[in-house]
Amino acid sequence: MNVFLWVLQAVLTAVFGLAGIMHATQPKEKLRPMAPWVEDFTLTQIRLIGAVELLGALGLILPAVTGIAPILTPLAATGLAITMLGAAVTHIRRKEPTAIAVNVVLLALAAVIAWGRFGPYAF
Repeated sequence: MNVFLWVLQAVLTAVFGLAGIMHATQPKEKLRPMAPWVEDFTLTQIRLIGAVELLGALGLILPAVTGIAPILTPLAATGLAITMLGAAVTHIRRKEPTAIAVNVVLLALAAVIAWGRFGPYAF
């Protein structure tokens, strides 16, 4: 199970890291074709969402790898799960079922990491 959690952490780090970099650096016009939800948010809000995603991604791996404050790993997973809950609400409001499904899957994976790292497979 520990190996499974590490794999999940690596996968979610890649997903949220890439999304975070994209949301934090790309202009709104470039994001619009891939992420139509950006219409509902200001550029500052989009940048903040990207920063949250990027910090969450780093929090999934760095504390665990370095051994410095490893409690931050399940906290980061919890934060990303909450972020995906907010994203799902946005997509529900916009009637975007495919995006909702992606959010639910990412939320579930982050919740599994939080459960495992807070509980029986803590560092």
